[in-house]
Amino acid sequence: MDGILILNKSEGITSFGVVARVRGITHTRKVGHAGTLDPMATGVLPIFLGRATRAIGLLPCSDKTYIAKLKLGVRTDTGDRTGKIIGTKSVTVGKAEMESVLPAFRGQIMQIPPMYSAIHQNGKRLYELARMGKVVERKARPITIYRLLLLQADEKAGVYSLLVSCSSGTYIRTLIEDIGEKLGCGAIMTALDRTEAAGFSEKNAVTVSDLESYAKEDTLAMHLLPIEYAFETLEMVTVTDKQAIRFCNGGFLSLERVNGVPSSGLCRVYAPSKVFLGLGEINQEKQALLVKCNLLGSENNGSLSRR
Repeated sequence: MDGILILNKSEGITSFGVVARVRGITHTRKVGHAGTLDPMATGVLPIFLGRATRAIGLLPCSDKTYIAKLKLGVRTDTGDRTGKIIGTKSVTVGKAEMESVLPAFRGQIMQIPPMYSAIHQNGKRLYELARMGKVVERKARPITIYRLLLLQADEKAGVYSLLVSCSSGTYIRTLIEDIGEKLGCGAIMTALDRTEAAGFSEKNAVTVSDLESYAKEDTLAMHLLPIEYAFETLEMVTVTDKQAIRFCNGGFLSLERVNGVPSSGLCRVYAPSKVFLGLGEINQEKQALLVKCNLLGSENNGSLSRR
């Protein structure tokens, strides 16, 4: 089973846990995901099955969109409602003040990753050190906040909802903590729903329970998206039958013998029969189309040569 499933992750399960559930439901050994979600978070989690897992690291879109809820006047050790309260403060700010600080967080900014994150440092993940009560120095990293909008405001309760569109590597918990610090009262994330990830939206997302039903009905394959859907923004190159065989064997193709190649970057490579072979990369120095991701391989050479 090769393809992509867009899951709507429920609260209380890790992304790894979702992968394990999908592996069991689909009886597919190779399963991966694009973009980790914390157990508390819900929403879009693209799942890649079979040969599609080879392409996860090459996705052309890594941006994400969230709807986040926050509460002012509270600080926890995790930056969200699941953590231990380490401070409270009276809230004297409202909607107007919230609106006034948001522009400072739009565009490219520097962000220090939270201790409760999966980043490796000195051979350990930060969350492992945090659970041992250790706090280590982390370097600030550049991130981009494309959109940051106030959606709802309950000034009396100090509860707000934000829409955040951002680059990969952005920690929404940290963004909310930084907003709370800017307002002078602290803040924690109380809910997080991801509505877009890796170019996919919640529009076509299904739940793990849905997958279990599809498996019982033997209709799982009908809900798989083709691998090339994740790469529709890349230019398309169609090669000859002989070139397709060479590509599937891992051999480069001379640019002068390939029609319609882009001047640079990644591209989708197809056989004349419209079979998606994988991703190629233009190398102008070598004047070659290199194999960046082979999605078929030598096991298909025979069928390709007969087409």
